[in-house]
Amino acid sequence: MSGRDPFCRPRSVRRGAALTLVFASVLVAGAATGSLPGTDRGDAADGAAQAAPVGHHAEVARAAEEAAAHGASPLEAAERAVSRSGDRWGAVYSRGEYEEFEATLDGAYTGVGLWARERDGRIEVSRVGSGTPADGAGIRPGDRLRSVDGEKVDGRPVTEVVSLLRGDRAGKAAGSTVRLGLERGSRSWSETVRRARLSPDPVTVRSLASGVTVVQVSAFTKGSGEKVGAAVREAPKESGIVLDLRGNPGGLVAEAVTAASAFLDGGLVATYDVAGEQRALHAEPGGDTRRPLVALVDGGTMSAAELLTGALQDRGRAVVVGSRTFGKGSVQMPTELPDGSVAELTVGHYRTPSGRGVDGHGITPDLEADGRALERAETVVGGLGR
Repeated sequence: MSGRDPFCRPRSVRRGAALTLVFASVLVAGAATGSLPGTDRGDAADGAAQAAPVGHHAEVARAAEEAAAHGASPLEAAERAVSRSGDRWGAVYSRGEYEEFEATLDGAYTGVGLWARERDGRIEVSRVGSGTPADGAGIRPGDRLRSVDGEKVDGRPVTEVVSLLRGDRAGKAAGSTVRLGLERGSRSWSETVRRARLSPDPVTVRSLASGVTVVQVSAFTKGSGEKVGAAVREAPKESGIVLDLRGNPGGLVAEAVTAASAFLDGGLVATYDVAGEQRALHAEPGGDTRRPLVALVDGGTMSAAELLTGALQDRGRAVVVGSRTFGKGSVQMPTELPDGSVAELTVGHYRTPSGRGVDGHGITPDLEADGRALERAETVVGGLGR
């Protein structure tokens, strides 16, 4: 089972755009997800095959089977059934897309290395990965992305733009090129960039001049939770921590729970229900509960990252600074279809330790901050230390 974040758009872009929210602001990746503890995402394809269809899954599976029996496309039939289900997070993945998604959760993806966001109906580059094709092309944060291979992107959802950059619809792979129309101030130009297979480190650590340690988690891919724990253990004893979850679109829930264990001495992290059955996620004992901690969030903080934020806030472990998070707190279950494609539909929802629902609501920060959010977080950490 997984909690995946396919941003529901018109069916014409469902397969491509649905995959793109694993790094919602990364113009390269797949669908945001939250795999539950006990599930090895490396074996997710087998798990999908073994999952018994429930609720709308049965309807989608039946539609795919009937299509296969009549020589039609099971994937297209499943897409139509998902559209009829009314599930805003429901999606269908081809075999290749699902395999790419699995690789993404292992920390690898195909793309050009751009992080971006929608601002006033336009797509703006918010970050460029060091050493990536975009970096080599001289693209910088603040640049406007105007077109991808001649298609204008103004007014389009970021997820749809991601699909174009990845070349999902055209079946593009690493080594293929993409032409980007860009704007910086009064200058407009085009860059042809070659897609590459990228493996960024999801956890980066740096120290501010004040002595505060910033632990930035870009996504909860495999191994990221332990890296957060290592960063906390290795930080100077007198150092407060800013846990920067801005733009983190989620990932493996098990990794988010491991990250929570770095700051909590056991106890509840979240509850969730699957087909009406209530379950709970708990932190491991022995985390650092004394060090001053601020969780820094924004509208790109999603899914597993929201689960972690809600746990730290409800447990009184961290002051949350920033802006309201995205609001993705649902659980999806995969079912393999006759042609090897995979359908995922919502079967339940997460709740924070105090019982708050995240889906559609997000997490409200304790202290609102926008443009100078990191500076505000640094000040709060200093105050907590005193």
